[in-house]
Amino acid sequence: MWSPIRVLTLGAGITSVFAAVVLILYKALPGPHGALDYLVIGTAATLASLLALFVILLKTWVKAPDVFYRRRRR
Repeated sequence: MWSPIRVLTLGAGITSVFAAVVLILYKALPGPHGALDYLVIGTAATLASLLALFVILLKTWVKAPDVFYRRRRR
């Protein structure tokens, strides 16, 4: 399985993606920020970090060439 170092590195990487998206969107959205702005920032950061996690796991952990589809037997 995965070593604890790899799991901690993956967690730190995903956390840094989340923090980077939060900081970028916080600076990009005009202030003063309301509750809806923080909701949008958090939602976009969560989406970006989950997409990054999905891509990383697809490229490293899943080795099958047919992850999303399988050919039918004839």
